[in-house]
Amino acid sequence: MVLQIEQKILKAIQAHGRREEPNEACGYLAAKEGIVSRHFELTNMDAAPDHYSMDPAEQFATIRQIREAGLQVAAVYHTHPDTPARPSMEDIRLAYDPDLVYVIVSLMAGVEPFLAYKMNKGEVIQVGLQVISSR
Repeated sequence: MVLQIEQKILKAIQAHGRREEPNEACGYLAAKEGIVSRHFELTNMDAAPDHYSMDPAEQFATIRQIREAGLQVAAVYHTHPDTPARPSMEDIRLAYDPDLVYVIVSLMAGVEPFLAYKMNKGEVIQVGLQVISSR
């Protein structure tokens, strides 16, 4: 599996992460015709540098907004301010949807900034990211 994503979206979620430092940032990625072309920033209710949780009411409102725009939820993203873009034990434990892609954005220097995964019951599979020039 490969997640196709517009380059401007990667820049936008990285900027979201920088604005939220030192805490993790989180949100949804939405696709049209299989290409992620929008991001939706959500509030990290934990306001913590090593984990996040989304407000359920905000999640439902965002999913409704995505669907009303004719898009599909393609992934959840969150940032790691001080660690590489690989799932933490907590990320793996809390991954609730085996069909979702989880994009992790590292804000550390010198590491791969964007990696994507599918997670199911402790199993982690890296998903390819194909960056598309923004339309």
